[in-house]
Amino acid sequence: MENNFHKKPLDHEQYEKMLQTGTTTIGIMIKDGVVIATDSQATAGTFVASKQAQKLFEINKYTAATIAGGVADCQYVINQIQALSRLKEIEEGEVAEPKYVASLCRNILFSGRSYFVSLMIVGGYSVKQKDGILYGIDLLGTLYEEDSYLSFGSGSPFSLGVLEADWKPNLTKAKGIELVKTAITSSKERDAGSGYELQICTIDKNGFKQVE
Repeated sequence: MENNFHKKPLDHEQYEKMLQTGTTTIGIMIKDGVVIATDSQATAGTFVASKQAQKLFEINKYTAATIAGGVADCQYVINQIQALSRLKEIEEGEVAEPKYVASLCRNILFSGRSYFVSLMIVGGYSVKQKDGILYGIDLLGTLYEEDSYLSFGSGSPFSLGVLEADWKPNLTKAKGIELVKTAITSSKERDAGSGYELQICTIDKNGFKQVE
């Protein structure tokens, strides 16, 4: 994950480069919920700017998000969707659904059209559907729902290799946690942009829970 000060629209070459931003973020579906995880390294070019960068955020009781891209851009988007989610909860008396949060995120990124260099995984538990739900949003505002797993960042090819081999439908929470640990560890071993501690959470009908 890189500090980024570029604020002009990206051309195709720059867009492709930013999709490879240094980090590893993962979201996977498990039985009745999701597991979401990241590493904790932030880079500025080839320099490790932080070993304890926060990349996993609780948006509300039933939704979390990961960030990859420009640090300031991602922090701004996170602050916006946290505030708007809380506002909806106050106005309507119920926690905003993960789909609503993902749509907010998509609208912010789409309105910027690459002004915000941010790739997000938004996932959680849908009280209405009574199941886990997982979305990916890129810096152009493309929103898509996944029914298995997602990974963004320069370490994602290594994590995806592990997920392709070992992910199965209806994983238990314990097995899901172990799988994302293995996947991110694989990225840390081979990707210079990923490293240090793991940040992991689970979300199910009981809500957001940080994994120590």
